[in-house]
Amino acid sequence: MEYAVRTVDQLAPILKAFRKTRGLTQAELAQRLGITQQALSQLEASPCSASFERLLALFCALDVELLVREKEKPHKIPPGEW
Repeated sequence: MEYAVRTVDQLAPILKAFRKTRGLTQAELAQRLGITQQALSQLEASPCSASFERLLALFCALDVELLVREKEKPHKIPPGEW
């Protein structure tokens, strides 16, 4: 799966989907991260409150990579050629 994330609000459902796709409960994933299930629940619900380091650890535990690239620029259509 590949997702373009442009706002922090988009991250919450994506993180949850990756966890569920892997068949992991919050408790199982939290154990992999060395945190409580409650802390993971809060992290999934509000990833904006997490440090970047914590998010990277979560991606790693989910076997997800973070790819940063330049945004694709839309092709410009010269006026009158629509």
